[in-house]
Amino acid sequence: MFEKAFRVKSNTVIKGSDRRKLKVDISTSFPSLSAEELSDLVPNKEELNVVKIYAHKGDAVTLYVLHKNPVFFELEKRIYPTVYTLWRYPHVLPAFTTWPPVIQKLAGGADLMLPGVVVPSGGLPEVKKGDCCAVKVVGNKAPVAVGTATMTTAEMRSLAMKGRGVSILHSYLDSLWAFGDKSGPPCIPDVDTEGVEGGFLEEEDGQEATEADAEEPYSSSNADDILDSPCPGLQEISLADREEEGEKGIEEADKDPEDPRSPQEQMDALLLQCFLHALKSKVKKSELPLLTSTFLRIHMFSCCPNGKQLDIKKSSYKKLSKFLQSMQQEHRLVKVKELSKGVESIVEVDWKNRELRSFCSPEDPGIEEAPVEVGGGGERPYRPPEITSLYSVSSRLEPLFQDANIRKGTVLQPAEVRTIITDYVKRNELVDDTNKNYVIINPILCDCLLEKSEYQDVEALKWDDLFSRTLDKMQHCHQLVFPGLPPVVRKGPLEPIDITVASRGSNKKVTIIKNLEVYGLDPVAVSVALQHRVQASSALNPVPGSKDRVSVQIQGNQVQQVGKLLLDMYQIPRKYIQGLDNKVQKPGKKK
Repeated sequence: MFEKAFRVKSNTVIKGSDRRKLKVDISTSFPSLSAEELSDLVPNKEELNVVKIYAHKGDAVTLYVLHKNPVFFELEKRIYPTVYTLWRYPHVLPAFTTWPPVIQKLAGGADLMLPGVVVPSGGLPEVKKGDCCAVKVVGNKAPVAVGTATMTTAEMRSLAMKGRGVSILHSYLDSLWAFGDKSGPPCIPDVDTEGVEGGFLEEEDGQEATEADAEEPYSSSNADDILDSPCPGLQEISLADREEEGEKGIEEADKDPEDPRSPQEQMDALLLQCFLHALKSKVKKSELPLLTSTFLRIHMFSCCPNGKQLDIKKSSYKKLSKFLQSMQQEHRLVKVKELSKGVESIVEVDWKNRELRSFCSPEDPGIEEAPVEVGGGGERPYRPPEITSLYSVSSRLEPLFQDANIRKGTVLQPAEVRTIITDYVKRNELVDDTNKNYVIINPILCDCLLEKSEYQDVEALKWDDLFSRTLDKMQHCHQLVFPGLPPVVRKGPLEPIDITVASRGSNKKVTIIKNLEVYGLDPVAVSVALQHRVQASSALNPVPGSKDRVSVQIQGNQVQQVGKLLLDMYQIPRKYIQGLDNKVQKPGKKK
């Protein structure tokens, strides 16, 4: 969750009543904490800050910060301790043990897989599905990650320690850790893992599953070296490199200091790897023809290794069309056809190509990356995006938001706007003394919210009217969060999926569906699904004025079937579908 930098929304000192409520919540969630330990984490008189943030995927998280270190974070009304808290009180959570090289993978957003779990002499901790638990490394009790169990301990044993064990939320070296003083884990000897044999658990075929980033498989001697080190179970990791990654972002994270190739050459190699991986393991013959934009967004992006970012603009090709042209002419892997100007489709794949057949997709035993499920078709199920209405501060309203240090163009949620306006009114003492339901209009509110004809007549507004006027004067935006991808914020209201019924020659009716791409739906997959449902022919047509969109046209008035497909199968909310009650559009009169 915190593998990439997050955005701070607000930072305030906690109120007395909220402090007491926080104590009760922590005591309920973590009963192993004594009263003294609880008072140490949430002191009565020392300053405790509440920091509200947005993670890079759009999740709203609340941090509780003491002495500049985050001690707890709250996600979806559930409280979790940070590694800073667990280093002081490691007994708070049940902990699973793994090997030191896994630390950097966890910080990069990977989950802990059961083949990478070390079973200590005392056995695995007893947990239930969804229980909050920690991850530690061999020889050290100090936890390095926090997450939730994906199954019970009994299920882990019954599955022979296969599959995902802990879904990681926060870890040592991630951005939440970097928000604190960036101190390292303490050395707390762990007697339970002393003398543990090195290596990962063996697979059924007898081969030992090893960590992909380790230079060689762990052996007993490797484990002895770790246990004999000054800080058992931890390896030194350059903090300077981690800070540089946080400052320079994804571009620096993609660089390999030991790779002699230039960043452009590295991106070319990554592009080819993702392309071959997508063709070999994601694309089916039944999906062809496949729009190139859909192939990139759904298949290639999902094949990008964890911790790296696929960016065609940073490659030597600069454009997807040029890259695919190279794959067609030089490598002879695919055949690309231009449907219309700027709209291309992969119509053929040479599945017998030697380069494609010899390609081996990268594997990472012991750790599994989070799956990305944003396709409209293919093997993985489609999941609709999370849609959030947002508002951007306009130049007219900028004076109203200046006190909150918010400038023109800042994108806010409706609840944030309401909080800022409420704080402004109370800070300037604008609540009507005679009727608390009204707000007195001062010069700034007058200029920002009132029309010129109202300047002399309106002296006060109701709270609801004040909020609605503020939102009306702001620029509408929307945010789309597809599973496994960073949030996308666009200006203007969200375009609905448009369904129309038109009449062609001889009074034949056709149903036309547009804007499927906005919701991550593959028009080809939707077209095929409709063909199977109604047993009618369909076609894809480029949308005039758009470079990367096509419309699906199917014979007959199929509005009811299209509605069932979008609502039931793809789970698109009804309010984002336009035309479910459409009637036939009659053709214009012939002149």
